[in-house]
Amino acid sequence: MTIAAVCLAGCGSTNGSATPASTPQFVDPAAQASSADPAAAPSAPAGAAPGPSTAPSAPPSVKPSASATAPVDVKYVFPVDASNVDWHDTHSKYPATDIFVNCGSRFVATTSGRVLEVSLTDTYVEGKPDGPANGGLSVSILGDDGVRYYGSHLSKVQSGIRAGVRVKAGQLLGMTGKTGNANDVCHLHYGISPPCAKTGDWEVRRGVVWPYTYLASWRKDGQKSPVASVATWKRKNNCKA
Repeated sequence: MTIAAVCLAGCGSTNGSATPASTPQFVDPAAQASSADPAAAPSAPAGAAPGPSTAPSAPPSVKPSASATAPVDVKYVFPVDASNVDWHDTHSKYPATDIFVNCGSRFVATTSGRVLEVSLTDTYVEGKPDGPANGGLSVSILGDDGVRYYGSHLSKVQSGIRAGVRVKAGQLLGMTGKTGNANDVCHLHYGISPPCAKTGDWEVRRGVVWPYTYLASWRKDGQKSPVASVATWKRKNNCKA
């Protein structure tokens, strides 16, 4: 697992904040919601000026349950649809998981929900301070359980996946790859977090709760839920990663 160790070190570097040139341009859910689904876009604040807002906007909040089991109408699936995968119970510097898999494997929605952020351009530059560009091509969703799920280093984002769009558990979001700071190793960086600022809060979005036990459950068609752990982290840390 020498290659894996090198990759983990690269994904977990925390040397500073991103420069503007290295930051992917994320889209606002309100501006990008499907016109065929009026409910896809969050409501604008009262008194807001006409026209698309440039400030991040979030889908309606879902109050997390205190139990370790998700609500009965929430289904979880393993985020990579492939037979040959490997992942660790550790990650460099912060809680997340690197799922090692062949390039071009299917990255799918962990559960039903709405897309929060999409990065369609790899602007990562080796040696630059850490920031959202580390992930290269990426997608994050806000699950119906109130938890955010993030996957990065993609080689491709599936057509039609954009902020505000509703997705189902197991729906194709993109293909795995090695964009961003993947150190030329095909894998999916996978993070679980509360949707604190909804968009742009990359230090939280990249992962604050260890995913290993949930992935192990989902891999065996289990339904272990991260809702309680995410709620506990948010209460203790007040969204400060």
